[in-house]
Amino acid sequence: MSPVALLLNVLWMIFGGLEMAVGWLFAALIMVITIVGIPWARAAFNIASYALLPFGRRAVSRAEYLGTEDVGTGPFGLLGNIVWLVLAGWWLALGHLIAATLLALTIIGIPFAWAHLKLAGIALWPIGKMIVDADAAPPHYRQGQRF
Repeated sequence: MSPVALLLNVLWMIFGGLEMAVGWLFAALIMVITIVGIPWARAAFNIASYALLPFGRRAVSRAEYLGTEDVGTGPFGLLGNIVWLVLAGWWLALGHLIAATLLALTIIGIPFAWAHLKLAGIALWPIGKMIVDADAAPPHYRQGQRF
């Protein structure tokens, strides 16, 4: 992780990233309690780590990154994402959108607002994604990205 990404991650945790990561963990715990929601909980736990330290990492398609399809990247993944969207995704995305809007009002908050927007998109459709270091992400995920 670059020094800039480290600094941004520390500032991120101070200015709201920790709360959003806790929100993801809360969603994951609710899913685990239901037993049936364990596949969604796994995705939520992975994204909670990304919500805690988003700078210097990317969310990428698991099928594209690994070069092979699995249960979460095929039709069952599509169904899982639809269920997730209805049950928890839109709540988490709304939280990220509100945080992004508030942070975008300040010049200093713009990088954090951008991170919240990326997380809002992932909140809507997390199944079939994996979190990787920015340097390990496929080239089209890295274009135009500095942190």
